[in-house]
Amino acid sequence: MEGIEHRMVSVNGIKMHVAEKGQGPVVLFLHGFPELWYTWRHQIIAMASHGYHAVAPDLRGYSDSEAPASFTSYTCLHVVGDLIALIDCLGADKVFLVGHDWGAQIGWYMCLFRPDRVKAYVSLTVPFRPRNPKIRPIEGMRAFFGDDYYMCRFQKPGEIEAEIARLGSKEVLKRILTDRKPGPPCLPKENPFGIKAIPPSPLPSWFSEEDLNYYARKYDEKGFTGGLNYYRALDLNWELTAPWTGEQVRVPVKFVVGDLDMVYTTPGVKEYVDSGAFKKDVPCLEDIVIIEGAGHFINQEKAEEINNYIVDFIRKF
Repeated sequence: MEGIEHRMVSVNGIKMHVAEKGQGPVVLFLHGFPELWYTWRHQIIAMASHGYHAVAPDLRGYSDSEAPASFTSYTCLHVVGDLIALIDCLGADKVFLVGHDWGAQIGWYMCLFRPDRVKAYVSLTVPFRPRNPKIRPIEGMRAFFGDDYYMCRFQKPGEIEAEIARLGSKEVLKRILTDRKPGPPCLPKENPFGIKAIPPSPLPSWFSEEDLNYYARKYDEKGFTGGLNYYRALDLNWELTAPWTGEQVRVPVKFVVGDLDMVYTTPGVKEYVDSGAFKKDVPCLEDIVIIEGAGHFINQEKAEEINNYIVDFIRKF
């Protein structure tokens, strides 16, 4: 991959795999589910060419990084702890942060817990959402979206893993990574990923068979449990973040999302982003960009556009 280097580092009691390229200020990329460091392949090369040290770890539980067994080891405090240790390992005082999907949520936690280590943050697809002290996240999601809402379906250990194993990692990953259906994703008990019900579609131009094979090979080796454990720790995160109830995010932020994104088109999210409430919770929010015709995986689908947005923002600091 054009000079991308790989190494293992010790952070916060685990071994973490890191992909990196370039020299200069550190840009730390955080992937989501079901992704890997590989989701940032275009950004790593672009940031290195602009004079930055691009760093993309496999987060704990994913691919070549270590995967503790219990979901209780996947809280926001664990993962932010991993990242602070990684930043120390890189010899950096502060970093530019870029997150997508679950990585974006982790980025918000990092900005909340350790703003002293973040120069500026680019959040892709997931806006900051303030903690609701009145209801646990999974209880709220069940009440609003029903039991088939994907985050609810991910809660029982082993259940969705068995469905994925029956259908095959490659088919499931293809469905998730190329799905463009807006609105809250639901996984019915019968054929949750719609693999047999919907005719297979060709891969989009931005996602090759080689890309899909890389993801599938890594998930076949590691399994999905590590990534799913982030969802299983949601209620635990809610308990642990009680001290930050009502706290604002106080680092410079740029938010970018596709107008077809499943998160942005979930009821309540677009309204929050567009109403000014987002800006109130993130007073240093400098820009909101809505990319027309783009889905959830915009860092891959609109790679060049995203690269330009990142560089244009972080070069100001």
